[in-house]
Amino acid sequence: MKKCVFYVLAVFALGSCSTEEMQTNAIEAEIVQTDPLSARQINEQINQTTKTKGKFSWNEASSHFLWSGIVQGNKIASIGFGTSKDDFDRSKSSNSEALQQEILDVIQQYEGKSERVLLASDEFLNQMDVYIEKQETVIALRKLKSIRYFEPADYRYFENENKINGVAAKSSGSSSGCGLESTALNASDYTTVTPNAKAPWSFAKHNITSAWNYSTGAGVTIGLIDSGVSFNQSLLSGSFNNGSSSGRTISKNGVYVDSVWPWSSGYDGADDKCGHGTSMASAMAAPRNNQGQSVGVAYNANLISYRAASNVVLDGYHEQEGVKIAFTNLGNTASVKIISMSMGHIFSVGKIEDGVKYAYSKGKLIFCAGGTSTSFTTFVGVIFPAWMPETQAITGVKENTSNQKCDVCHSGSEIDFTYQMERASGNNIPVLSYYNAQTDYVGGSSVATASTAGIAALVWSKNPSWTRDQVLNKMRQSATYYPTKNADYGYGNINVLQAVQ
Repeated sequence: MKKCVFYVLAVFALGSCSTEEMQTNAIEAEIVQTDPLSARQINEQINQTTKTKGKFSWNEASSHFLWSGIVQGNKIASIGFGTSKDDFDRSKSSNSEALQQEILDVIQQYEGKSERVLLASDEFLNQMDVYIEKQETVIALRKLKSIRYFEPADYRYFENENKINGVAAKSSGSSSGCGLESTALNASDYTTVTPNAKAPWSFAKHNITSAWNYSTGAGVTIGLIDSGVSFNQSLLSGSFNNGSSSGRTISKNGVYVDSVWPWSSGYDGADDKCGHGTSMASAMAAPRNNQGQSVGVAYNANLISYRAASNVVLDGYHEQEGVKIAFTNLGNTASVKIISMSMGHIFSVGKIEDGVKYAYSKGKLIFCAGGTSTSFTTFVGVIFPAWMPETQAITGVKENTSNQKCDVCHSGSEIDFTYQMERASGNNIPVLSYYNAQTDYVGGSSVATASTAGIAALVWSKNPSWTRDQVLNKMRQSATYYPTKNADYGYGNINVLQAVQ
């Protein structure tokens, strides 16, 4: 590579190199470490930063650290661009194409190639995924004022953490939230309501069954972002209008690509292959059935589900891409008023953040799980995206309390509401099983979130002309700690009867 040569003449110097060459030399000078960090080293630093600062962000990491993450993640990077930090909506940006091309030009210059640079460009967001191999490219891109965030797009933190801790990657344990098993319900964990449905014990604690005299969720559509909804469960399929549930619809969609390779394409369908999404759909909107099965909070609400990930841990390219697409699609669906997602990550993901902001800008009321611990994330507080100001963070608490979190639930200042989901017996919330005519229990901040989304549907159904903020304010006013939030549990438990009166 050509170097700059300076000729000293009297008291001034004349340079023989161009501005471009000077910038290249400056970038070369910034490179101190030439080898990328290992996945273990990256995870250790992420964990340490999370423990000391509360949150980790790729934007605050060094260029070498960021490059290492990109290299360890199939050399794919996610870039959000715009003229300001809130310039995420492509339709509202007059120069989005020019900004994108500027970034691609820099990549092509430093990577020394014109092909295999752009992997994907989002239709609705100022966001794209690109191939990057060189540390020089990372340093050069970070000097551009048009970049809002710059992150590895396929770094698998949880998969690497599992390997470090000797755990089978994405096993069907607490780390994934998956399970297709069924469990017989204890008679003390439900009451039977007409026409022959089982109302979970938590409904009485939140006055939900009494609230049904005023609202059942009719006319409100909830969007569910999760692992899909089982086609094997008839009450969440063809019998969605069974019993006292009528005149409503359920729609199942899939935006997840089941592949370890970021460049793979082809969605694997809307069916739930994990079980988690089916449980969430049941908790929020299962029909008030005549089959002796569990009923959901908003048993007359419509439901649109998106299979966006394989399980609750949003690790890797296709899960994060799927969630982003689900948020933007639901944001663009006029009938959807509420979005519920009981999945997340321990650090922010720029493209998901953009998707959340996009849906929020369309007037959606968004509920996200505050976090449920795995064996190695007990040091984490409220997870992403629940900590975002555009979402309502929900966590689970023990029976008859509003400030005693469930054994595996997270808490923190970002929590907005709580839901009672853990009994002294250890039993959680009764729900429909993955398979037809079978039952199960589900717990954690996941079911607390889905149940609270159902509560919001009851409030909005009672007041169909209200805005998102009016619905939210009514929920706050009907909760334990209103008007002053608790430091770790937000406004606490919602008295749903009060919220719909």
